[in-house]
Amino acid sequence: MTAVATIPKAFIWRRLHSLMGLWFVLFLMEHLLTNSQAALWLGDSGKGFVDMVNALHNLPYLEVIEVTLIGAPILLHAVLGVKYLFTGKFNSGKSDGSTPSISLPRNRAYTWQRITSWILLFLLVFHVVKFRFVEYPENIPIAGEMHYGVRVSVDDGLYTVADRLHAKLYDKAAIAAEIEKFESRKAESTLIEMADKMKQEEDLSWEGPAAQDYSHQKAVIFTSAQHYSESASFVAALEKVHLKQGEVLAVSKDFGTATLFSVRDTFKSPIYIGLYTIFVLAACFHACNGFWTFLITWGWILKMSAQRAWTTVAVVMMAILMFLGLAAVWGTYWVNLRF
Repeated sequence: MTAVATIPKAFIWRRLHSLMGLWFVLFLMEHLLTNSQAALWLGDSGKGFVDMVNALHNLPYLEVIEVTLIGAPILLHAVLGVKYLFTGKFNSGKSDGSTPSISLPRNRAYTWQRITSWILLFLLVFHVVKFRFVEYPENIPIAGEMHYGVRVSVDDGLYTVADRLHAKLYDKAAIAAEIEKFESRKAESTLIEMADKMKQEEDLSWEGPAAQDYSHQKAVIFTSAQHYSESASFVAALEKVHLKQGEVLAVSKDFGTATLFSVRDTFKSPIYIGLYTIFVLAACFHACNGFWTFLITWGWILKMSAQRAWTTVAVVMMAILMFLGLAAVWGTYWVNLRF
C-alpha cells in the first residue's frame, strides 16, 4: 500500500500569505484611487472622493464587509508576515565574512520588502485607529435627517471650501446659540406628553386602530412634538462636541463630505504629511513587489524573460499608485491653502 503524499503546512501557509497579499494590492488600488480625489485640484473640489466614500458607506452590512473583506485578509497577511519577519534574514548589503556579500536587485528588493513590512505594521494600525475610530464623523441629526460632523482647525481656505461643499461651520458661539435657542423652547416639551397621551387614548382592537376623522389639532400637536424632539436630538449631539481654541465643527449632509474635511485637516500638519508620505511609499513598494513575487509563487511567470517584463509592469504600477497616494497627501490642503 503506497503512502499518500501530504502537502506541508508551511507550503499552504506561504500560499495563503501570498494570496492575502494580492487582496491587499487590490484594496490598495481602490483606496488610493479614492483618496487621490480628495486633492481638491485633482478631484473637482473633492466630488469624486465624496461620491466614492458615500457609495462605500451606504453599502448594506458595512461593518460585516469591513471585517470579512478588508480586516480579516489584511490581518491574516500581517500575522503571517510578522512570523516570517522573525524567521527571515536580510540577504543584501555588507557581510561580516560569515556569509557572502550580495547586492543584486532582487536581494535588495527582498530586504526592502522586510523593512517596509515593519513600517506598514505600525503605520497601518495608527491609520485605522485615527480615521476609523478617533476621527470618525459623528452623527448629527438635524430636522429628522442624519448629518455628519467633524472637528477641524480654522484656516483661510476653510471658509471657501465649506461653501463649495455646502457644509456649515459651528464655532463655540454658534453651538452656544443653538443650545440657548433650544432652552428657550422648554415649554414645548409638554407637546410630547400631550402627543403620547393622545396616542394612548386611541381605541385599539385586534383589527388594529379604529378609523378616525382627520384632526387639525392632532396634526399640529404631533408634528410640533416631532420637531421639538428632533431639535432635542440635535442639541444633544452638539453638547457632546468639545471644541478647542481655533476649532470649529464642520457639519455636512453626507458622510463623504465630512470625511473629506477630516482628511484635509489631517494634512495641514507637516508631521502627518511626513508620516503619510512614508506610509504611501512603503505601502506602494510592498504591494507591487509583493505582486511580482505572487506571480512567481503561484507559477504565473517562470521564464526569466517573463519575470523581467513583469518587473517593468510592477514598477509602472508602483509609480502610478505612489502618484495617487501622494496626490491626496500633498494636494488636499497644501495646494489649496486659500481656495
